[in-house]
Amino acid sequence: MKILLAEDDQRLGKLVEHMLKQKGGHYVEWYENGLDALEYAQSSHYDVLILDWMMPGMDGIKVCQKLRESGYEKAILLLTARDSVHDRVKGLDAGADDYLIKPFEFEELFARIRVLSRRNYAPIQEDTAAFGNLTLNRSKYTLHRGDHEISLTPREFQLLDLLVRNKGQVLTREMILDRIWGYNHEVNSNSIEAYIKMLRKKTDEPGEKTKISNIRGVGYSIEE
Repeated sequence: MKILLAEDDQRLGKLVEHMLKQKGGHYVEWYENGLDALEYAQSSHYDVLILDWMMPGMDGIKVCQKLRESGYEKAILLLTARDSVHDRVKGLDAGADDYLIKPFEFEELFARIRVLSRRNYAPIQEDTAAFGNLTLNRSKYTLHRGDHEISLTPREFQLLDLLVRNKGQVLTREMILDRIWGYNHEVNSNSIEAYIKMLRKKTDEPGEKTKISNIRGVGYSIEE
């Protein structure tokens, strides 16, 4: 599953991210403040959101409320040290599907994620996007040209999805670095260029104009 983790505690965040990836086998994107969590939840596909209650920028309760108000249907799990009935009710009323009190055992976290994943949060329409002769399926993390599936790495899929979601707009290298690798990234614009070259190799057919345009000195774009 693809999971968004929002936790501002560095030690706990690293530990939860590691356990979800290594023990749970999940794909995890970790953010350290509520505003980032809200932005990425709205612009990317996740199966489960794990939100800490107390975060800088915007707390988990407010993030949850804003997502539900906008029609967000995916599963949301709140993490908090607050254990009163009033607080639990407040979290659930904000739109959370489940509530886990810190400190917690990872076996319980994994179990709650499994329960949430079994619930039906599927959108009414399949989450696909077509551009040129290609079809991107965000629910299955696949890219097809007709019946032929094109193999993408997780980062390649994220980058292509970001460009497709912003089709017709130019994304600067700084925006791409922030959206894909986050603020604490250890990559640079040369890394982006390498990913773009690989995406072009996989998505462009011989003799056709490349689908991903390079706006010199600015960034990249997929045209309408």
